[in-house]
Amino acid sequence: MAIPYRGTTSRSTYFLTAGAFNKTHILQSERMAELFCEILFRYRDAGKFQIHAFVVMPNHIHLLLTVPEGMMLERTMQLIKGGFSYEAGKQFGVRGTIWQKSYVDRRVRDAVECFRFREYIHQNPVRAGLVSAQKEFACSSASERFRLDELPQRLKPEHLNTPVMHR
Repeated sequence: MAIPYRGTTSRSTYFLTAGAFNKTHILQSERMAELFCEILFRYRDAGKFQIHAFVVMPNHIHLLLTVPEGMMLERTMQLIKGGFSYEAGKQFGVRGTIWQKSYVDRRVRDAVECFRFREYIHQNPVRAGLVSAQKEFACSSASERFRLDELPQRLKPEHLNTPVMHR
């Protein structure tokens, strides 16, 4: 089955979901979830994308990221999923398929949509009953353990785009 054509995907922000193969809970252990975070930020620090929000659930991930100029969304996801699979095999001897073949993506159109996606990501562990408050979930941007990238100007909340008048 061919990958659906997504048009030009660089310089755009996306809400993404990728599931574990057969919905296995491969990301449930602390070591696997931490490894995913390590890989995610390794590629971010290398300039492959900007990360604005994320959560590592036991059997899936949610990301809010911006693909930079010259990069494609497909390549970004290949780095994240493939990089994690490679390191999980190398470090922990994990063999076999880790991820579902594709992923779900939604281009973020405006600040309101961006806010909703970020809230959805951060509330995911709470809705799943894993924690009672979003900040309690360690492998999430809501935990405040991670340095996130600033949102593109067009996706910042309206009150942050308004110039401040000083007297």
